[in-house]
Amino acid sequence: MSKSILITGASGFLGKHLVNLLDKDYELLLPSSSVMDVTNYEDVCDILTRYRPEFVIHLAAQCGGIGANQVNPAYYFHSNNLMGLNIMNACHELGISKLITLGSVCSYPKFTPVPFKEEDLWNGYPEETNAPYGIAKRNLITGCKAYSDQYGCNFIHLIPVNMYGEYDNFDLESSHVIPALIRKMHTAKAQGLDEVVIWGDGSASREFLYAGDCARAIKLALEGYNSPDPINIGTGMEITIRDLVEKVKSIVGFSGQIVFDTSKPNGQPRRCLDTSKAKEKFGFEAQICFEEGLQKTYNWYLENISQDE
Repeated sequence: MSKSILITGASGFLGKHLVNLLDKDYELLLPSSSVMDVTNYEDVCDILTRYRPEFVIHLAAQCGGIGANQVNPAYYFHSNNLMGLNIMNACHELGISKLITLGSVCSYPKFTPVPFKEEDLWNGYPEETNAPYGIAKRNLITGCKAYSDQYGCNFIHLIPVNMYGEYDNFDLESSHVIPALIRKMHTAKAQGLDEVVIWGDGSASREFLYAGDCARAIKLALEGYNSPDPINIGTGMEITIRDLVEKVKSIVGFSGQIVFDTSKPNGQPRRCLDTSKAKEKFGFEAQICFEEGLQKTYNWYLENISQDE
């Protein structure tokens, strides 16, 4: 019989990519949030006791873009901390063989030297607009190390950069930058608008990882990494928001003007990860080039979202 994996957040963006990848090789247990509320410790223990999976992959999270983080900082801090604490302690209590937790590039200090190295995680406070979320995710690193040191638990922590791809969230109230740009520009094109307004001045840089590549990294770590030391997952490619806007504009075919609203925050000035440890420790390198990934994302949007608007 194939080994069993319980995945929290399996119906989410990254979860769908991961389920597609693991489905042939593992028995997957995919409780919905209505069946297992990860913020409720009794729910978590009940489901883990009932199914007794060998592995747990914790993807469930409450997250959003800069605007959503500014409106809901306490909610993101509280819910993500609760989920992490519940999953880690339940996996310890029930003797789960391995737990993989997913962190966030938002956990890094605001002014981290580029490329970000795992050793720099604790050298400052995260960027203010998403610090509560970033700190909640950073706490998972401490938890994995603590449970490993005290109980010998095999808990690991992966830190992906901003992801994009099919199944992403295109709600402008809570989406991240790539799906937001795709939706804004597609809508403007469809409605014949002359301009699209973008938050910030375009100078901030980001690194983007196709979600299917992140799923591959999780599988490789599941099968070949057994340390609580956090590992960056990314591409190592840095791009400014201004350049990203031009790429999305070209793919969507929007011919109007781009207006940068400098009254809105840029977020963290730069983001780009040192991904050498992922390659060294379990052989991960991103495979999908950025332009290909953007095209896949836009094609999925056209087929699944745009006609509903």
